[in-house]
Amino acid sequence: MTDDTASLRVTSFRIALVPGVNPDRWLRVWQERLADVPVELVHCSPAEAVAHLRAGSADVALVRLPVADELSVIPLYTEATVVVVPKDHLVTAADDEIDAADLSDETLVVPLDDTLGWAAPPGTPFVGGVVETTSDAVDLVAAGVGVLVVPQSIGRLHQRRGLTVRTVRDAPGSAIGLAWVTDRYDDLTEEFIGIVRGRTASSSRGRGAPPAPEPPQKKLHKPRDASSRTSSKPASSKPRPTAKGKPKPKPRRPR
Repeated sequence: MTDDTASLRVTSFRIALVPGVNPDRWLRVWQERLADVPVELVHCSPAEAVAHLRAGSADVALVRLPVADELSVIPLYTEATVVVVPKDHLVTAADDEIDAADLSDETLVVPLDDTLGWAAPPGTPFVGGVVETTSDAVDLVAAGVGVLVVPQSIGRLHQRRGLTVRTVRDAPGSAIGLAWVTDRYDDLTEEFIGIVRGRTASSSRGRGAPPAPEPPQKKLHKPRDASSRTSSKPASSKPRPTAKGKPKPKPRRPR
């Protein structure tokens, strides 16, 4: 394969995606600007997202922060935290939000794949055995064993009949960021950074940037030929000479 053929080959852009993160709005913009470069979503756990970046099986990753120090990271937004409870639970008396103190008498289920990392959560830890996944923890909540505190998008992801959520206003949030390996930064990565930061197509710095406008061309003035220059001269105001070669003198008025 020649270099020219390789340059024309369609390249995919791989994005590692952790549970709860929705990139749809960014992917729509990507499709508008770089329709010739397909996006491949790599769904994975937070730990697997970092491994994909290191192994080169993902170009960038939408992750929950913090991540490994050797990665380049741009913080994007922070999610609110919610508590997942049965619909008839006491905290559902609140319309939308509760305080962390309202959970002080509850049994708190924390799975091994917990993404919140709340250092000192309220309530009593669940001691009925190891809970492997968030899905297993939701099963325990549905059974009335305890409550589960998760980022809002995770709570939405695990919605079930008979369960509901309330925002915990003073709980720590879950920060979402874009990460990549610094040494593998390229124009496609730059383009995706611009998209998630809200740059317009005209201000893009990556491959989707519009071409630079061509400089205005100067108009070339065509020189006129000798005949046109001669014909364009104004007629002389001097009197024409007489037949003898001298102009007629003007008569003088008598004094």
